[in-house]
Amino acid sequence: MMTSMADVTVTNNTDENRYEARLGDELAGVAEYQLTDELIVFTHTEVEPKFEGKGIGSALAQFALDDVRDAGTRKVLPLCPFIKAWIGRHPDYIPLVYGAPESTAKD
Repeated sequence: MMTSMADVTVTNNTDENRYEARLGDELAGVAEYQLTDELIVFTHTEVEPKFEGKGIGSALAQFALDDVRDAGTRKVLPLCPFIKAWIGRHPDYIPLVYGAPESTAKD
């Protein structure tokens, strides 16, 4: 059975310092983070084995990064290999990364 992204609900659980993806009432995956005044450090992303390959990790990554971009107050430090690789496949998110050039345009 293929799961559509519409079935996945992602929320920011600030009490636990993690984004949570749910399918119905079931916790399907999490993206854990730590906050500083200037950074959100993504430390670990995990998808429950029975939900692997269904786009849960991508839904988590996109929601979390969109949330950071919308807030506009922090840069991303992707220590988590999954988040780092996801950003690499979606270059429009590179400007969110701490230390990334603000613009690739030449002056």
